[in-house]
Amino acid sequence: MVALDVSGKSFSTEDLAGKIADFRQRGDNLSLLVGGPDGLGAECLTRASERWSLSALTFPHPLVRVVITEQFYRAISIIKGHPYHRS
Repeated sequence: MVALDVSGKSFSTEDLAGKIADFRQRGDNLSLLVGGPDGLGAECLTRASERWSLSALTFPHPLVRVVITEQFYRAISIIKGHPYHRS
């Protein structure tokens, strides 16, 4: 489990691709925990193996889903060798 938390680690898209590739290579499933307006509870944060930050800003849930989907799409494209426009 990975907690999306404002105090978590920020990644570039290339770094995220590397993290996803690591999960895939190990055969690990990836579950993302998204908190409410006040963030995640202490128990959720304790159980998570990592904390990732999308931004220091607060986003509504529907926008978080869009941002995560877009970033995972870009990360998987990088993993598959598709040219990334920032490279």
